[in-house]
Amino acid sequence: MGLLYFVSILAFWGVLLVKAEDAYKYYTWTVTYGRASPLGPSQQVILINGQFPGPRLDTVTNDNIILNLINKLDQPFLLTWNGIKQRKNCWQDGVLGTNCGIPPNSNFTYKFQTKDQIGSYTYFPSTLMHRAVGGFGALNVYARSVIPVPYAKPAGDFSLLIGDWYNTSHKALQQILDSGKPLPFPDGILINGQGRSIFNGDQGKTYMFRVSNIGLSTSFNFRIQDHKLKLVEVEGSHVLQNIYDSLDVHVGQTVTVLVTLDQSPHDYYIVASTRFTKTVLNVVALLRYTNSNGIAYGPIPAGPTGGVEWSMDQARSFRLTNNNNFGFNQLEPIKFSSQYKILVN
Repeated sequence: MGLLYFVSILAFWGVLLVKAEDAYKYYTWTVTYGRASPLGPSQQVILINGQFPGPRLDTVTNDNIILNLINKLDQPFLLTWNGIKQRKNCWQDGVLGTNCGIPPNSNFTYKFQTKDQIGSYTYFPSTLMHRAVGGFGALNVYARSVIPVPYAKPAGDFSLLIGDWYNTSHKALQQILDSGKPLPFPDGILINGQGRSIFNGDQGKTYMFRVSNIGLSTSFNFRIQDHKLKLVEVEGSHVLQNIYDSLDVHVGQTVTVLVTLDQSPHDYYIVASTRFTKTVLNVVALLRYTNSNGIAYGPIPAGPTGGVEWSMDQARSFRLTNNNNFGFNQLEPIKFSSQYKILVN
C-alpha cells in the first residue's frame, strides 16, 4: 500500500512537471540575396525567407526558441539577438568569439530562451557589413498571462525598424572600412525597409509603437504629428511613464511608446530625422485614422533644436522600474559611464 501510494505521488508530480514546461517554438529561416529599391535605385539586399526586413519574431517570456538558420550567401553569416541575455548560453549570441560564422550552404540551429525579458528587441547580422543591406528584423517578447505589465493592453502593436541606409553595396562599404576610411554619410533613412509606410488605427484607441534604431552610425529623433508619446519600456525594462513630444533613439537602441489616437480623424506625419549631423535626413510615414479622409495637413513637424546635451538630459529622464510581479514600484535611475560619447558627423 505504501509503495503504491509513493508511485502515485511520483506520477502526479511527473504530470505537473510535464505540463509546466515552457513552450518550444520551431523556425526555419533561409538567408539569401535578393533585389530591392529602398531609396529608388535597385540594389542587392539580404532576405530572410524572402522577406526584407526579415520576419517579425514574436515570442512569450520563457519561450524556448529553436531556429534553424540556413546560409545561402557567398560569405559566412551570423545573426545576433540584440538584448537577449542568453543566460549560461553565450554561444547562442551570434557574435564572433562565441560563435563561428555559418559557412555558405551550411546551417546552424540557434537554441535560446527568452527568459523573463518582456520588451522590444531586434536581431541583425553581426559580421562583415551584412547589416548594411538587410538581414535584420523585430524580436518582441510578450508577457505571460500570469505576469502583470504596468499599462493596459493596447489596441494594436507596431514594430518600426528605422535606420540610416546606403545605396552602396555591403562589400564596397567593407572595402572602405578596410582601407582605414570612415563610413560615408548615408543616402537616406528607412522605416521597415521603405521610404513611405502607413500605420492604421481607430480614433480614441491606444497603440503600441516599438521603435528601433537598426542603422549603422546615425542617431535619429522620432515624433508623431500632434500626438504625445508615453514611454513605457526601454530595451526590456519598464520605465516611469513620462510623456514626450519626441524621442532620440541611438544606434542599437529600442524604445516602446503608447500613442492614443485622440485627434480629429485624418492622416498625421510620423517622422524620423538624423541627429548630430550637418545635413539632416528625414523619413516620413503616416499614421492613418480608419475614418480618415486620407490627407495629412500642415508642415512636417520639426525636430528638437537642442544638441547632445538635450539628448543626454532626455535619456537621464528614463527611470527604470523593477520588472517584478509586485506592482512595479521600485525606481532605479539609469547610470551613465563617463566613457559614453555621441559622435557628430
